[in-house]
Amino acid sequence: MPVPLYEAKAEFFRMLGHPVRIRVLELLQDGPKPVRDLLTAIEVEPSSLSQQLAVLRRSGIVSATRTGSTVVYELAGGDVAELLSAARRILASLLTGRQDLLDELRATGSAR
Repeated sequence: MPVPLYEAKAEFFRMLGHPVRIRVLELLQDGPKPVRDLLTAIEVEPSSLSQQLAVLRRSGIVSATRTGSTVVYELAGGDVAELLSAARRILASLLTGRQDLLDELRATGSAR
């Protein structure tokens, strides 16, 4: 039996659900990067970064090329950058709403 689309989407979002993976994708929006640059920017243990890159590679979201001892990663398509931009807009909207609520709570709290 085929997997329903909503389950496939849920699995996709679970795959994205790690801070290191999100940071890698953000960094790769600017273009291909060697692993050493990713390590410098993210400041995690090499084994941890390697594990998260493997998850992204298996999912098909990033691709890797090796030149000598250097492995360079890049986004497999532009849709990932669009998804990250949409997530940023949604998060900004949610946080703005929370700030409005917080301001309202503070205003009504001081009025009492």
